[in-house]
This record gives sequence, structure tokens and C-alpha cells, in this order.
Amino acid sequence: MLKLLTVAGSDSSGGAGIQADLKTFQELGCYGMSSLTVMVAMNPNGWTHSKFPIEPKAVQAQMFTALDGVGISAMKTGMLPTAEIITLVAETVKDRNVPFLVVDPVMVCKGANEPLYPENTDAYKQSLVPLATVVTPNLFEASQLSGIETIATEDDMKEAAKRIHALGAKAVIIKGGKGISTTEAIDILYDGIDFCVYRVPKFTDKYTHGAGCTFSAALTAGLAKGHSLRDSVTLAKSFVTAGIEHSFPLNNYVGPLDHSAWKRNSCGKH
Repeated sequence: MLKLLTVAGSDSSGGAGIQADLKTFQELGCYGMSSLTVMVAMNPNGWTHSKFPIEPKAVQAQMFTALDGVGISAMKTGMLPTAEIITLVAETVKDRNVPFLVVDPVMVCKGANEPLYPENTDAYKQSLVPLATVVTPNLFEASQLSGIETIATEDDMKEAAKRIHALGAKAVIIKGGKGISTTEAIDILYDGIDFCVYRVPKFTDKYTHGAGCTFSAALTAGLAKGHSLRDSVTLAKSFVTAGIEHSFPLNNYVGPLDHSAWKRNSCGKH
């Protein structure tokens, strides 16, 4: 069985972060391991978020368990709460032969509109993005990494992808989410030469908690399975689309994806 590592935060509600990553790995037939970077808790009254970063040495020790103690076929990152942890993760990866590195540069919790830690952008750009097989920012994260203040069109997404690719990543896929089209969910992949645009009809009145984490986790699994980058994105897109289609309310504030939905759909043939 393929062994994958996620270096990310814990969502105590279970819908995003490491919890979403491990569910996705399992559904796609891979064995998941984890290095916890931050604990995120939600206030039951209003669902405001509190973040509790893990000591950097503990993050690295967990990574050693998977990287040196077991061995991996691919790795992804999620929420890395401090510049020190971002740099540490990059240094740890650089010293080892990681076949595929998917960097999901999580900068905000869903519902927030300010970076968790603004100084992290420079750390991502200088240390981790240059090591990435593929970077998977949403529109807000792409804006932070590219320096484009507002990304509102497909042309904006393409320009942002070019700028992020120039930082050293082998490829970039920008997730359009709700921000580009009212009728389609649009993602754009750039490999340094060509663009590939992925479109699916957008669902209304559905829940999307954990969609970004799930997408990057499914992409990681696809690469580990030997799929091409484009086919891995297709897999991730279909996995997330099925999960959103069958998403459900967890409480009055949030609703996660159904990570088992993909197998029930005709797309579950990979």
C-alpha cells in the first residue's frame, strides 16, 4: 500500500485539515501518516477559531517518524502556522528524497478574511514553494503569493499562476472556488508551459468545509499512484465534486464533504 504523509493542522470538528487528509487517503486506497502542526478549536457560540501551534521540534520529530522510520511515496502540507515551522518543514524535506510534494499554502480558516500570520507569505515564497511538485492555493492564497491584489477573472488566475510558478514550483493549480464564476467551479493548472482549465457545474446550497484540504490530499494520492499531474488534478476535482454534492450540515455553522461519496459515483474507477 502506498504511504502518504500530511503535515498539517487538526480541525477539531473533523471536516478539514489532517482529518480530511487522512479520510481522503483512506478512500483512495493509500495509508496515511501525519505530522500535526497546529490545533484549531472552534467556540461553540459563534464558531470563532482559536489556533494553538505545536512546538517546531515536535513537528519535525513527527516528520522523522514517517520520513525516516517508515518511508513515503508522497507528501502534502496544509496549515503551517508560523514562519519557523514553514522553514523547518522545508529544510526537513530538502534533506530527504520526497518523490512528490504538494504544498497547500493554507493562510486562513474558512470564514476568516485575514491571513493567520501575515509573515508566513515570505517564508512560503522563500523556502517551501520552490520545493513543491505542485502548489494548490485558493484565490486568497494566490493573491498573497503572487502579489496580485484582486483575482477576479480567469486571466487573473493565469497571471497569478505564472508568478507563483516563477518562485520555483514545478506546477501551480489555482482553485477558483466561489470567486470566479457564478455557474462553474473553475481551477487552472499551469506547469510552466501550458495552462489546463478544469470546469464543473457549481452546486448551490451545498457545504464546502474541508474542500481545499481534500483536493490537495486527493491530488497527492493521484501522484503517488503514478497518475500524470493532469490526471491527478482530474481525480482530485472529481473526488471533491462528489464530496460537495453529498455534503451535509454538521451544525448551524459548518458542513463537511462526504469523503465516501466518490466511491459511490461512476468516477470512482481510478
